[in-house]
Amino acid sequence: MIQLTPHMRVLVAVEPADFRCGIDSLVRLCRDRLGADPFSGAVCVFRNRRKTAVELVVYDGQGFWLAHKRLSTGHFGSWPEATDGVAGVALRAHELSVLLMAGDPEGTGAAPEWRPIVPTPEV
Repeated sequence: MIQLTPHMRVLVAVEPADFRCGIDSLVRLCRDRLGADPFSGAVCVFRNRRKTAVELVVYDGQGFWLAHKRLSTGHFGSWPEATDGVAGVALRAHELSVLLMAGDPEGTGAAPEWRPIVPTPEV
């Protein structure tokens, strides 16, 4: 079973993938399009052209998991977009959970992953 944890690296492909392909083709897309080592345990996320389905590929140390979700109605409207020709976007685990529920991962309003603690000025 795939369990999303905060320490997982999540990479989302901004361009659609052909879901007629199997695990091997998606693993190749992880390497070629996202520039990630598919054996590193990173979760690679792809969508179909109509934005009605997503597939996740992750390696757990023994083999690859392939998870597929197809929406019964509607589409994934808030999919991350490419900036400066980048083929993939990194998300945090809670943002992926929101994305998988067809929500907007940028609109979570969650605190940043890390922020410096600024000491209060002395009086």
